[in-house]
Amino acid sequence: MEGFWENEFIQTAAYYSVVILCMIVFLAVFELVTKYKNWEEIKNGNISVAMATGGKIFGIANVFRHSIMHNDALFTMIIWGVFGFFLLLVAYFIFEFLTPRFNVDDEIKNNNKAVGFISMVISIGLSFVIGASIG
Repeated sequence: MEGFWENEFIQTAAYYSVVILCMIVFLAVFELVTKYKNWEEIKNGNISVAMATGGKIFGIANVFRHSIMHNDALFTMIIWGVFGFFLLLVAYFIFEFLTPRFNVDDEIKNNNKAVGFISMVISIGLSFVIGASIG
């Protein structure tokens, strides 16, 4: 059975499955902290929400990419991925805090593409910083 887990196809399937599950959980958490319903807004054509959500998806995936590259154990990869997600979540609140002249959630919900784009770039950019620091 030990050889089973050393098979690269099995390892890839395991990493993939775990990351998909984590992605679903993390997106549910983002759904809870935003003032709008991500998938409802996307269904209605809100490009700003789509950009912000896409940035979060890319950011989470990029953090896990780095975590997989630097960790041999599945459990360690999950721990680093969860920590990276937490840092992305903190960045979301910092972005809101640093924009006192407007409410980020309200602007994204109102399809302000500039705010949606900046939100996307923050998520993507910080995912590279977080990923580079994963050990």
